[in-house]
Amino acid sequence: MLRKISVSLAGVLVLALAACGGSSSGGAGGSSSAAGNKPLVLGFSQVGSESGWRSANTESIKSAAKDAAVDLKFSDAQQKQENQIKALRSFIQQKVSVISFSPVVTTGWDTVLKEAKDAKIPVILTDRSVDSDPSLYVTLVGSDFTQEGVKAGNWVNKEFADAATVNIAELQGTTGSAPAIERKKGFFSVVTDKKFNLIASQTGDFTRAGGKQVMTAFLKAHPDINLLFAHNDDMALGAIEAIEAAGKVPGKDIKIISIDAVHDGMQALSDGKINYIVECSPLLGPQLMDTAKKVLAGQSVEKWIKTNESEFDSTQAKTALPTRKY
Repeated sequence: MLRKISVSLAGVLVLALAACGGSSSGGAGGSSSAAGNKPLVLGFSQVGSESGWRSANTESIKSAAKDAAVDLKFSDAQQKQENQIKALRSFIQQKVSVISFSPVVTTGWDTVLKEAKDAKIPVILTDRSVDSDPSLYVTLVGSDFTQEGVKAGNWVNKEFADAATVNIAELQGTTGSAPAIERKKGFFSVVTDKKFNLIASQTGDFTRAGGKQVMTAFLKAHPDINLLFAHNDDMALGAIEAIEAAGKVPGKDIKIISIDAVHDGMQALSDGKINYIVECSPLLGPQLMDTAKKVLAGQSVEKWIKTNESEFDSTQAKTALPTRKY
């Protein structure tokens, strides 16, 4: 009798446990829900901290991750591709949910991107593109650098419409990087008149110090520069120091057009030291978090999610500065 009672109780216990299991998991749908409650782990590799734009971009990503309850694994590549590749491999080993990075340069990513794909970890590019098989990443969240260059060039054509000859100096971004390649391409696709002469062009590596150093050398070799096209505000700001040190007036003796629209650049534009700025917004954090969640949920996203951006002259800069977020 005792044995029969024990067997019966055991049977009831098994049924009870089965019922509890069914209630908590809800079958396959319940398991999916449980997985959905796990925090999204995002491994992000940043280029570095070479400019005010980059610092604002980093802050946007960190702040947006916190607001979206995303577990962010952040790595600073210090502008070195080898550091970035190590970071991506570390993210793969950690089995993060999604990998995102802003590539230092456009080439040399195929191997590590294939490793991420084999590990079934989706990759989202931010800010910059890569010259790789498009199937190795899901999407790019960022600006149209070629169009930024075109906008800058269109302003130059209008500003110098009546000029007979215009000597141009160009401060390029990091050699091999997408913005440096594409901004140059866009600019010179519209600045085509024979009166425009590119007399000096060199990388300032997107840094203020680099802009100052290179512009100092430009002015010594070419005192007749009429226009400076800087691929970002930080280089333009460094160049302003060099122009003033040479006894010239930035914005008058040498017209300056730049790209980014960070706070210091906008202040220089407001002060008349820069003549025009094409915006490249660094506030990509919310878009990135939203895109990562969609990708992880299996939703379709566009291959290139472009950011909406503006252009500014001195008057517009004065209006925008009081509420500028970066």
